[in-house]
Amino acid sequence: MEILEAAGRYAAGAAGAPGWVEHLRVADLSLGTYSLPAGGVDNQEPHTEDEIYVVMSGRGRFATPTRAVEVAPGAVLFVPAGEIHRFSDIIEDLAALVVFAPAEGSRTRSS
Repeated sequence: MEILEAAGRYAAGAAGAPGWVEHLRVADLSLGTYSLPAGGVDNQEPHTEDEIYVVMSGRGRFATPTRAVEVAPGAVLFVPAGEIHRFSDIIEDLAALVVFAPAEGSRTRSS
């Protein structure tokens, strides 16, 4: 067993940039905290792995090409590999636990 003490806690990036802290990596999954400040911009690209986001703190919106939803603490979102997605309209510093399966970056992008 491993206790992931800092998982889900807001960690600011540099000058309003998103912050990413990886807490765990094994072959079949990885887990980290993605933090976005109020008014911040989420420029992430689609990932090659499936993802689950669990919003721990903050408020904003989350959008894919087919749907946009308000998010707040307790929101749980599934994003399949390759799907475009972004947080936006962040009105309170946002921290989300992110689980990648398999581990983030373990699949190669197709050309």
